[in-house]
Amino acid sequence: MKKQLGVIFGSRSCEREVAIISAVQMMRHADPEQYDVIPVYLDENGGWYTGDALKDIRSYQPFRPGSAGITKVFLDMTPGSGALLAVEKGKGLFGRTELKAVARVDVFVIVMHGMNGEDGTLQGMLELANIPYTSAGVGASALGMDKILMKQFFRGGSLPVLPSEWYTRSAFEKNADTVMADVEEKLGYPVYTKPANLGSSIGVSRAENREELREALSLAFEYDRRVLVEKGLTNPIELNCSVLGYDDDVEASPIEMPITSEKFLDFHEKYLASGGSKGMASLHRILPAPIEDTLRIRIQEISKRIFRMMDCKGVVRIDYMFDRESEEIYITEINTIPGSLAFYLWENAGVPYRKLIDRMVAMAERAHQDRNQANYAFSSDILKGVTFGAKGSKGAKGSKR
Repeated sequence: MKKQLGVIFGSRSCEREVAIISAVQMMRHADPEQYDVIPVYLDENGGWYTGDALKDIRSYQPFRPGSAGITKVFLDMTPGSGALLAVEKGKGLFGRTELKAVARVDVFVIVMHGMNGEDGTLQGMLELANIPYTSAGVGASALGMDKILMKQFFRGGSLPVLPSEWYTRSAFEKNADTVMADVEEKLGYPVYTKPANLGSSIGVSRAENREELREALSLAFEYDRRVLVEKGLTNPIELNCSVLGYDDDVEASPIEMPITSEKFLDFHEKYLASGGSKGMASLHRILPAPIEDTLRIRIQEISKRIFRMMDCKGVVRIDYMFDRESEEIYITEINTIPGSLAFYLWENAGVPYRKLIDRMVAMAERAHQDRNQANYAFSSDILKGVTFGAKGSKGAKGSKR
């Protein structure tokens, strides 16, 4: 019997369009002999929709909820149900409105980029619904989304990161000159400004002086109330490595070197310059990267260490900067749901996209089984004999602290 594979994507995020590309791409590669693919699109207002029409990229140009083959649904939160329910209006004047199960999902493949999906919110909901899902869990997803917390975590694990500071929108609005003076004193120029909770390089800028810094901070604060400011390198090499696995079964991919005409890999370079319909897979790159074996091994080992430390699962991509002058490597960020699910890195390692999807599904089911093996049946006598006053205002009767 085929697995009912729910592919959930979109959401209220600046990266919604990137997620659409990644999801449509992924649905085209899933093995039709093993899976019935059920697209589940979350639109910009948070509405849930399903239907075969959502497998076609043209359905989003623009998205029309009332189109043929698209049904508005919501997830049944009964643990283990996996049902996608639709409200069906009754016919006639006195027709009754009923709930109808449109589909039932066995495993969700999460193809979300950015907030309201990649950040642990969706993962938490699916854990409450007790449905297997790909991607990292709640903690790793939340940590991987917030660049400020992520950098602090990496420092705590003695992992190599560039010096950085963070600021709030309220502090910048109160006294922008004070914030900029602090950046200049602690980091100097050049610097990169990054919204704390965004990906795909949206809102990211490089600043070489105070005028550029003011503009960069203003832009970043449009997207988030917290902004990371990170020391920049003069002429770094960008290197990316994917990790695939779960628990102790972890492996690192070959390393890619993105090729960009800009000083850093911005949104345009990632998704538009090389053909936006193919997402990250269309980016100009050298794969595998022409680097020394010692550097390759070091990056792969650091990547696997991060994966284990954060208790990730499925596929992630970890991005690095290599400083040509000092020959030091620095972690830029972890993407817990990378663009195009980093399938191109695994194809270079001899793992076809179809097989990569199979492995992700298997890991999701394994993690789900492990979670359900936990003992939730522990009980005590704490509730016995607990009584409250008539108005319930004095707490447990006779209790003292």
